[in-house]
Parts: sequence; structure tokens; C-alpha cells
Amino acid sequence: MTTSKSAVVTGANKGIGREIARRLATMGFKVWLGARDAERGMAAAQELRAEGLDVQWLELDVTQDDSVAAAAKTVAAEGPGLDVLVNNAGIAINYELPPSEQHLADIRATYEVNVFGPIRVTQAFLPLLLAAPAARIVMVSSSTGSIGRALDSGTPNQAVNLLGYGSSKTALNAITVAFARELGPSGIKINAAAPGYTATDLNGFKGHRTVQQAAEIVIHLATLDADGPKAGYFNDDGPLPW
Repeated sequence: MTTSKSAVVTGANKGIGREIARRLATMGFKVWLGARDAERGMAAAQELRAEGLDVQWLELDVTQDDSVAAAAKTVAAEGPGLDVLVNNAGIAINYELPPSEQHLADIRATYEVNVFGPIRVTQAFLPLLLAAPAARIVMVSSSTGSIGRALDSGTPNQAVNLLGYGSSKTALNAITVAFARELGPSGIKINAAAPGYTATDLNGFKGHRTVQQAAEIVIHLATLDADGPKAGYFNDDGPLPW
């Protein structure tokens, strides 16, 4: 069965990314399941194919120029355009240490995946996204990236102070706006999604939300119609303060 639309999801062999890939595939997308580890990536794709879904592993390490370029070439060989890009890959290293004790090496490594990764991937896949009639890009951010919520005593984020991880998502929000400002006139809609505190191995499964709940806002933003928002930052409840 051929599908009319295609999607790339980074960091999709587990957690929220895998659920996003599954959901898009159930909606008729051919999904490229981005993962740097071949064994885990192929296993995740095979599990989803066993459900009758059109999912294929895509070797993709968001921190490596050559890997990202090769991935874009692989997708280009299968079709002229790409309808959806979900920059989901993200890490958090020793994230609960107070800011005064966080290690610069950990912060640099976090930024390499959470900040430079989405820039690298978006730039590499941009020709394919521009070739699609109405492409959508979703940056998987976090409410911990909201400076407004961090300073608001009425939100849960006020009690959370994650220097490396949180600031990487603040930077990702700024990147979302920058790409959206450039690419808005082309018809590409780019938004940031905050999935909420979700039980994944990123936080030792301490989150209270399921991956199914977390994927909802991402899927919504990935499938916006022509009058949907752009350059926004959303969770399930609506827009978040920057």
C-alpha cells in the first residue's frame, strides 16, 4: 500500500517518539523512524510493521552531520517531498543537580542533542519539506523551557530549576520562532510542543503522563490544517508563555 504523505520522527525507537511514529502511521503516513542505534531502531520499526503500519527505520544520529545528511538522502530517494518532521530526539544528563553544581560537559552534551540537533536536522531536510505542498515541523520542547512559567508561582514549573535541560528547551523555542519567521511565507508551519511530564527513561519513568497523552499535542501540531497556528508554543491546554 502506498501512502500519500511521509513523516520523519527523530529519537523514535522508544518513549514519546515511538508513540508519535505509531500515531502518524495509523493516520496513513509512511513514517521514517529515526534512531541512531541500528538494533533498537530496526526492532521498533519491525514491531510497528507487525501492527500493519508503514514504518521504516532511518539511521539518524542528530549530533552528526554525516549521519543527518545520509538520512536526508535516504528519504529523498523514496519520494520528492517530506510532509512532516518531528524533532523529538532529546536527552537530559544529571539534570536534577542545582544550577551551581551542573557540569559544563553535561550541558554541552545536552545542547548538542536538544539544540544543535534540531537545527542540523531541519536544515538537512528543508529541501524535502519545501517540496511538499504544506509541510509541518514540530519541535518537541518542554514546559521547563518556559521562562514565564518558571517565574510564575502559580505553575508547577516554578518549583523546577533545570539549568541545562530547561535552558536547552528555551533555546529550542527560540529556534522554532526563527525558522518559523523565515519559512512561514513558504507555507510550512513550525511550532513547539510541550508534551508534559511523561513517564519515559529520560526521567527514570517518574513522569505522571503516558506516552499516549504526551503524543497528543505533537500529533495535533504535525497535522494542522491551513488555518492552524505557526511560531507557537503549546501544550494540551493551549499556548504557553515564552
